[in-house]
Amino acid sequence: MLRQVNGHSSGSDAQGRASLKGDLQEFLGGEAQLHQVDDLTKVNPVTLETVLRCLQARYTEDIFYTNAGCTLVALNPFKPIPQLYAAELMQEYHAAPQPQTLKPHIFTVGEQTYRNVQSLIEPVNQSIVVSGESGAGKTWTSRCLMKFYAVVAAPPASCESHKIAERIEQRILNSNPVMEAFGNACTLRNNNSSRFGKFIQLQLNRAQQMTGAAVQTYLLEKTRVARQASSERNFHIFYQICKGATKDERLQWYLPEGAAFSWLPNPENSLEEDCFELTREAMLHLGIDTPTQNNIFKVLAGLLHLGNVHFADSEDEAQPCQLMDGTKVSVRTSASLLQLSEDMLLETMQIRTIKAGKQQQVFRKPCSRAECDTRRDCLAKLIYARLFDWLVSVINSSICADSSSWTAFIGLLDVYGFESFPDNSLEQLCINYANEKLQQHFVAHYLRAQQEEYAVEGLEWSFVNYQDNQTCLDLLEGSPISICSLINEECRLNRPSSAAQLQTRIESALAGQPRLGHSKLSREPSFVVLHFAGPVRYHTEGLVEKNKDPVPPELTGLLQQSQDPLLMMLFPANPEEKTQEEPSGQSRAPALTVVSKFKASLEQLLQVLHSTTPHYIRCIKPNSQNQPQTFLQEEVLSQLEACGLVETIHISAAGFPIRVSHQNFVERYKLLRRLRPHTSSGLCSAKGPTEQPLCAKEATLQPLLQDILHALPAVIETARTPGDPAETTQVPLYCGRTKIFMTDSMLELLECGRAQMLEQCARCIQCGWRRHRLQKQEKQRRAAVLIQAAVRSWLTRKHIRRLHAAATVIKRAWHRWRIRMACLASKELDGMEEKPMPRAPSSLSSSLPAAHTKLLGAIIHLWPLGLVLANSAVGVRGFQRKLVAHACLRLPTGSPSNKFQTPQQDEAGITSIRALPRGSIKFHCRKSPLQYADICPEPSDSSVTGFNQILLERHRPVQV
Repeated sequence: MLRQVNGHSSGSDAQGRASLKGDLQEFLGGEAQLHQVDDLTKVNPVTLETVLRCLQARYTEDIFYTNAGCTLVALNPFKPIPQLYAAELMQEYHAAPQPQTLKPHIFTVGEQTYRNVQSLIEPVNQSIVVSGESGAGKTWTSRCLMKFYAVVAAPPASCESHKIAERIEQRILNSNPVMEAFGNACTLRNNNSSRFGKFIQLQLNRAQQMTGAAVQTYLLEKTRVARQASSERNFHIFYQICKGATKDERLQWYLPEGAAFSWLPNPENSLEEDCFELTREAMLHLGIDTPTQNNIFKVLAGLLHLGNVHFADSEDEAQPCQLMDGTKVSVRTSASLLQLSEDMLLETMQIRTIKAGKQQQVFRKPCSRAECDTRRDCLAKLIYARLFDWLVSVINSSICADSSSWTAFIGLLDVYGFESFPDNSLEQLCINYANEKLQQHFVAHYLRAQQEEYAVEGLEWSFVNYQDNQTCLDLLEGSPISICSLINEECRLNRPSSAAQLQTRIESALAGQPRLGHSKLSREPSFVVLHFAGPVRYHTEGLVEKNKDPVPPELTGLLQQSQDPLLMMLFPANPEEKTQEEPSGQSRAPALTVVSKFKASLEQLLQVLHSTTPHYIRCIKPNSQNQPQTFLQEEVLSQLEACGLVETIHISAAGFPIRVSHQNFVERYKLLRRLRPHTSSGLCSAKGPTEQPLCAKEATLQPLLQDILHALPAVIETARTPGDPAETTQVPLYCGRTKIFMTDSMLELLECGRAQMLEQCARCIQCGWRRHRLQKQEKQRRAAVLIQAAVRSWLTRKHIRRLHAAATVIKRAWHRWRIRMACLASKELDGMEEKPMPRAPSSLSSSLPAAHTKLLGAIIHLWPLGLVLANSAVGVRGFQRKLVAHACLRLPTGSPSNKFQTPQQDEAGITSIRALPRGSIKFHCRKSPLQYADICPEPSDSSVTGFNQILLERHRPVQV
């Protein structure tokens, strides 16, 4: 095994390390490439040394999260990194289609649990077990996960209940500062060590929105109130009230600056957790008003003053122990803060009341100095334990939702890590016992149960050896004899028990246990237990008394007489409860010990974990000095060995972490049957890890399941990228007798195929709806067109009828006018005689050219034609004008009488148009408004006047 600390050799194992480096040289290559391996299952070979080097390389590059198959390994950076837990990063992991493709993070685990709740695959409830040594970062991890769920599980902004949900989320987040202030303390290994275990149940409704939460606590280390180890501190809340109280509060609580308290060691150490305002604000958000807060802090101040009460040894055993010098003031102050009678408080600590005999006679016996100190400490522990339980109940009443409003939950388990101190007692025994149970749960769920399930389902599997801690659990809780049973038996025996006697009994009764060690060099009575994380030596001195946890009835009666409102609520005067606690005679039931109550609560917790889908986060502590950028390989190596990480990597890399029953598989992926090819020849090409057919007993499966399995090659073929080789596709899926086994990649393919089929179904629905909508719109358009056509045709017919009527009127008027004009013309022709047409003046003819003279003569005789020529196109001259005149007159081309052949015709004018008609003549000019034209364009010598005179010129000879 490689033994190296920060790259320095340790001496005699140099050759072994050199050979190992030579074997791993090809894999390691360069240190710069190791930090890119984000999954420890990808390293080759998978050994403790290679995993250690990979984690160290990533830690050096400030990469603190690494996947280890089914587990997330989290290294404590020991420095604040705000951007690593920003809200924008939470949204990025939540909005990613496949969060597994992003960098490893605790948000990946949180998003996976949230999507598992959304998918409603049994079991729906999820749980996250955050484990590790003290100081590895478990509390911080749980806190960040709660913030993540508060962000991603928040209702939309448009929801009416958004303010209510936001208030619930804020209360859930505010429960952390309060729980840490009253339940965490500074230890040798961690400045913010949880001295109790808690299981936070985040409650979600049907829409996967957070509606509330519930907190369950386990085994508060209440002995820390009165006793603290060297270099350790009391609970944070005591230091917060001493450092953060105002002047008025100091006067009210009798906490002057610079005051020394026996139960407040190392007050000069300033920690980040000593933030009094944050705790008060969180308590206010949880519904604890300011007067109640002041009452709580006043009681805590009374406990600090109670710790300064010291007794001196009494010379006479019949007389009670007297107070030491300067202690009476502390008694008076403590009694005033707790609102107790000073004499009764002092008498309860000095004198013990004994009831004996059938008649229950009462005897008063003075206590020794040790007994007085024990009763004083018991009084403080009793008050603080009741106060802590009351705070938990207040938090639950503030954040817990009604049982009908939530359907699923995500559990966060944050328990104390494995502890091994120089002086270990009952608290460390219970803490390590809980870690052993959780380690067994992990081993049973991911190692042993996985291999056994493969064998039951008919999957051939090469079994991997793993470290089983069942022998250690048999030593601690086995039947009929174990360490816990022996300690409980000593408590039930009504006899004084010595530490040496308990050690001898444990060693003799459990001599054959392999996990029981011996501490021959220890001067104090003790025994050694070989835990999965290493050997721990437990002192037997005071072990039985702590397990009994005796509460003298005088102390309870004293606190019931307090006038303080908080103590009256914590210790109500209930005679019925008193009679149940102290039955008379031999019918008295055995009292519950600390170990018995802790074991019962732990069994209840494990039942909850077994009913959920667990997810594991392994927190690793890089060094014991809490220094950033310091990676001690030996310490990390021991933690990797203890948690069985390498065995987990082996099985997760080679096996199938996803297991779904046939029924759930068919119900979720029956849509994929549509991808089944018509000519299916079986699934022999898809093989499991042992190169066997995909389904050995295909005939016994349901037809739906067979159709889905036959469609898997098509799903993989569809998901294949164009660059992949076109070889035979192997399906990473195995069909067992009752379950379907698959890898994460296969699950992604199935989900992708299912999403595509749902998208196709949605498109079909959309196409049908759009077709229906377009058809309806087309029918409406056609109806509108028909209506418009009918209206337009009716309007057109109406308009045409009006035009036809108007045209008829105009036609009748025109015919009437034309007939009238014809009648007038005939009358005028009938009364006129024919006269010769005078010749045009010679002076005018001689002064103009011949062509112009001819044209002028035509204009004179044909002045209506001049109107047409005047309106003709500009620039028409000469022959073109003649063509225009010819076109206007429409004279036949073969008749010499209608052509301008000789100048004589031009000079003499035109014969009567009416006398010699050659066809219909139409003048395309506007008609003169004058009914009779009596003015010629040129003065004429002819005595005949009027327009109709032209019509009489047919009998007139033409002058040449």
